[in-house]
Amino acid sequence: MESLRTRLWRHVFNRFPAYRGTGARVRYIAEDWSRVQVVIPRNWRTRNLVGTTFGGSIYGAVDPIYMVMLKRRLGSAFTVWDKSAEIEFRKPGESTLYADFRLTTSEIREIRTSLDRGESMDRVYEVEVVDEDGVVHATCEKTLYVRRDS
Repeated sequence: MESLRTRLWRHVFNRFPAYRGTGARVRYIAEDWSRVQVVIPRNWRTRNLVGTTFGGSIYGAVDPIYMVMLKRRLGSAFTVWDKSAEIEFRKPGESTLYADFRLTTSEIREIRTSLDRGESMDRVYEVEVVDEDGVVHATCEKTLYVRRDS
């Protein structure tokens, strides 16, 4: 369920110039940041020269999400940075596209218990960008650097 706080975060996210420029919108943030849903409408802002969804809009829509989710779930005792990304475009986007990001409680627990102060690790997350029928149009793999600061 979305809380008042995450609803406000959603509005801030959608108005942040770098994210707004992708043409995508965050449409849901779970109260505990365990789930975020993103929509990428196919419109004049996201369409490329051949009429399909611009790959940059797809990647830009998914780029910051796992980093922000992990940072919000772990808190100020951890540093979280994007380290690398890989995206595979499978099918041209000819309609509105969606991405559903999830971080489980067990994932967060594992990170907390496996890192001592000053230690770091890399975590790999994957998200699929799909249409309303669930057809996969792109897959993005993000590698995040995580360090316990205190």
